Amino acid sequence: MTDRLADTISLLERLIAYPTVSADSNLDLIDDLAGRLEKCGARIDLFHDDSGQKATLFATIGPDRPGGIVLSGHTDVVPVTDQDWSSDPFAMRLEDDRAYGRGSCDMKGFIAATVAMASDLTDRDLHRPVHFSFTYDEEVGCLGAQALVPELQKRDIRPAMAIIGEPTEMKVIEGHKGCSEYTTRFTGLEGHGSMPDRGVNAVEFAVHFVSKLMALREGLIRRAPLESRFDPPWSTINIGAVRGGSAHNVIPGKAEVEWEMRPVQQSDADLVKERLARHIEDVLLPAMRKISPQADINTETIAEVCGLEPMDENAARDLLFDLLGTNSADVVPFGTEAGLFQQMGMAAIVCGPGSIQQAHKPDEFVSLEQLQACHGMLDRLVQTVTV
Repeated sequence: MTDRLADTISLLERLIAYPTVSADSNLDLIDDLAGRLEKCGARIDLFHDDSGQKATLFATIGPDRPGGIVLSGHTDVVPVTDQDWSSDPFAMRLEDDRAYGRGSCDMKGFIAATVAMASDLTDRDLHRPVHFSFTYDEEVGCLGAQALVPELQKRDIRPAMAIIGEPTEMKVIEGHKGCSEYTTRFTGLEGHGSMPDRGVNAVEFAVHFVSKLMALREGLIRRAPLESRFDPPWSTINIGAVRGGSAHNVIPGKAEVEWEMRPVQQSDADLVKERLARHIEDVLLPAMRKISPQADINTETIAEVCGLEPMDENAARDLLFDLLGTNSADVVPFGTEAGLFQQMGMAAIVCGPGSIQQAHKPDEFVSLEQLQACHGMLDRLVQTVTV
């Protein structure tokens, strides 16, 4: 085992021990990383959320000038509740050349590798800056990155490219779908189950809404672009949860539907939202308000995260081709923060150690082979920014 790999594993063990589930604070982990990067000569900026309990770390090593490369990762992890782990998910287990633990591949392995590499940049004469972006709440809508982008623009910090280290088995990913998440809430009128005509059953209208979503989903299949490289090639809609009701004999007055959409093209998202709005205004609300004028339907946007659009010219992709010795790039169905950086004007690419097949599962792991491959890429990256 090389010294660099040993350093990465040691740091990964520390990072996994911070239980940074999206619902909880990530400040202890952020403070740890900030201290390490500051010792490497980095300039540190912290961007806190409104609660003050979460923060994004944006650090820079090298000249204070436009351009440079962002190495990006999210610090939050998904919950372990009701998952059957072989060992404590927040205590790294090293076995069979694999590092097990929540977040090991998604995506603390990449974060550990980049911070371990940062010491190689200390006291070097860099001709372009290297930025480190470690965000919060990616798993619940890329909230940290969405808040970071306008702050960077406000400060006129404009890197040229971004490498987002989500687990891709070190393959180059140049595109992914967007992801929009919504909660639609229904307010009806409660009543006794023996007199359904006197109430407005919020659950029944939620079911009508879900039926409309399912019909729209079928229509999206027929709209799949002929040149789509995604699997599946069309925009998707998923109904994640339907909640409402309290007892067999009570007309429920409240219900909600949690649903998401992953568009391959913006026109699909626009179509779905327009058709839903018309269905609500022309069909559902008039039927509800015949009985109760106060009945209502409201949709809360949890997150609308843009996709990463494959581009004919992508400097980040070309750089990764050189660093990895490949000329192959692919697309994936899962979302990342890459599209937000692309919208800011950066060339963005997704490439990191580990497999997405391990993410969010019990006994999540990243292999040492993958971490070593990531080190190789980062070592070659250092050479490209050094005079």
